[in-house]
Amino acid sequence: MGNVEIKLLTEATPNTTEAINKLLPQLTAHCKGISAEELDAIVHSGHTFLFLAYLNSSIVGMATLACYSSPTGKKCWIEDVVIDEAARGQKLGKRLIEHLINYAQKNGKGCIMLTSRPSREIANRLYQSVGFEKRETNVYKME
Repeated sequence: MGNVEIKLLTEATPNTTEAINKLLPQLTAHCKGISAEELDAIVHSGHTFLFLAYLNSSIVGMATLACYSSPTGKKCWIEDVVIDEAARGQKLGKRLIEHLINYAQKNGKGCIMLTSRPSREIANRLYQSVGFEKRETNVYKME
């Protein structure tokens, strides 16, 4: 494996926007992509933290940590975890998730949650291997 770095995105640039738009179709077929303006809004929201995984200075993955407070406490959700197909199998996803966990814990962000479709067997094994516990719950969606 080459040189791996995981960095919090602090500025939306044409290069980061392009790299993220190359990753999104590998995550879901339903994503239309993200504009530079939308990415800039995420970067400056103060509650959403987008981390990029670099391999030999090229962006090969990303994950989002969205944090908020509610009457029941501080919570974070890990969203949009994806590693480029060409870079998979090198434990980059695990390093990325562990980085988000450490960031949330060091910054007092509260409990950390995520969802993953049962068909994503490799992802589900990864999440369990770093300490996430499967919960019995229903997830509902409205568009």
